[in-house]
Amino acid sequence: MSAKKKEKKEKKEKLKEVVSVTREVGEKVEKRSKSFWQEFKKFAVRGNIVDLAVAVVIGSAFNKIVSTLVSSIITPLTGLLLRTGDLSGLKWVLVPEVPADEVAGIEGTPEVAVTYGLFWQSLIDFLIISLTIFVIVKILTKIREGINRKETEAALAKARAEEEKKKAEEEKRKAEEERINKIRSEFVADVAAQTELLAEIRDIMQRLENKPAEK
Repeated sequence: MSAKKKEKKEKKEKLKEVVSVTREVGEKVEKRSKSFWQEFKKFAVRGNIVDLAVAVVIGSAFNKIVSTLVSSIITPLTGLLLRTGDLSGLKWVLVPEVPADEVAGIEGTPEVAVTYGLFWQSLIDFLIISLTIFVIVKILTKIREGINRKETEAALAKARAEEEKKKAEEEKRKAEEERINKIRSEFVADVAAQTELLAEIRDIMQRLENKPAEK
């Protein structure tokens, strides 16, 4: 009977250990999950996701605008000047194409050429995008500098006003202290003068009282 109780007790202890370990693992997972979601919340609230989404949308729209500008305006004008109709058609043929001729027994070979027109077209796209981004960034920088300058000037004006206010209050306090000290000094001087006058009156009265006694 005691062996069964001992076995049952061991099973209960093992079960408690398993439950304790499971609880600890669950708490750790919960803490890590909370920490992850808190970091994600801070990241999202800070505006990075919104800024990134706006940048992607604007970038896609801007890419379409640049592609349309190049393909619809710049490329035809350039092609008109070069008399090729399209920049992508410019190439340097290294090995001309040989068409196949079964009758003559000639096997066809493809053309080998350096298509530098595509390179020029990509270069034009890059220059336009770079120039536009540079102009936009410069404008935004100027706007931001203007806003920062106004904020700085406002902060300096506020600090200057507060400093002048503190200075005026300090001068007012000093003037009030000087006025109180002056009143106190005048009061002490008046009391001293009155005390001296009373002492003189007392001496005179004592002399007057002592005169009849001398006769």
